[in-house]
Amino acid sequence: MRAAGLLRRRRGYYIVKIAVNLLLLAAGWAVFFLLGRSWWQMLVAVFLGVMFTQTGFIGHDAGHRQISGSKRADDLIGRIHGNLLIGLSYGWWTSKHNRHHAHPNQVGRDPDIAGRAIAFTPDQARARRGIGSWMAGYQAWLFFPMLLLEGLHLHVAGVRTLLDRRSTAVKLVEGTLLVAHIIGYLAAVFLLLSPVQAVAFLLLQQGVFGIYLGCSFAPNHKGMTTFGEDDKVDFLRRQVVTSRNIRGSWFTDFALGGLNYQIEHHLFPSMPRPSLRHAQEPVRAFCEQHGIAYHETGLVDSYVQVLRHLNTVGGPLRPELEY
Repeated sequence: MRAAGLLRRRRGYYIVKIAVNLLLLAAGWAVFFLLGRSWWQMLVAVFLGVMFTQTGFIGHDAGHRQISGSKRADDLIGRIHGNLLIGLSYGWWTSKHNRHHAHPNQVGRDPDIAGRAIAFTPDQARARRGIGSWMAGYQAWLFFPMLLLEGLHLHVAGVRTLLDRRSTAVKLVEGTLLVAHIIGYLAAVFLLLSPVQAVAFLLLQQGVFGIYLGCSFAPNHKGMTTFGEDDKVDFLRRQVVTSRNIRGSWFTDFALGGLNYQIEHHLFPSMPRPSLRHAQEPVRAFCEQHGIAYHETGLVDSYVQVLRHLNTVGGPLRPELEY
């Protein structure tokens, strides 16, 4: 990969990518202010929900040092795109995401499968009580509706974690940017729109952001091989057999922010996004040569596999006759 130049920084690509993304984001807010108190703002809410997700993808790349290769520069890009532009704590997310990359789909080590909303293993499902048990039983049906709240969850989790941080320097920088976003966002929405329109705008914009972001990350690992906390697995197999690629065109690459090359991304997390597609064939050939399952499917089928897995895990918690 290094000899093929696939690990070289693609600064030109990211300069154009960031500039166009910022231009579109600014255009969305410009239309918002030009429209004023109008129900046409719901279309703007949908557009900004999409743009928040695209902005989040840039923050993701910065967190993996894909953009400049410099920790200071990439952290600056990440904090501007995360904290300031979409209201998501970059520091909280990178810490959580790095732990996920180190131990994907490993119970007790991967924070992405440790949440209370979804049960990813039969043991997690059996441990649920009360309303949690009922939700786990019907989680396949509730999965997409719950993604509507993902944006709100990320905002709250980031703020909560930020308040717990000991580093005053990080608190000051991230906290200032995060507060600036929250105040600016809420002031713009509630001062320009009527109260009913403001609430509708907020719910729709954050809902689109949550479901788009959730649908971009959901196919990557859910329903794939899961390891126990004490399982010993080599790096190559740990990253490949827990990941699922999504086949498609250039539009799939754009819509999913390069996350459709999840296997290559996990093997080479600092590889710039536009290089991932070029790494796919060598990685696939290497896996076939060594008898390692390389999983790739279509986007719709990936959701079917995810929902089937969640339904199977939650099945024993549903009423016996229905199950």
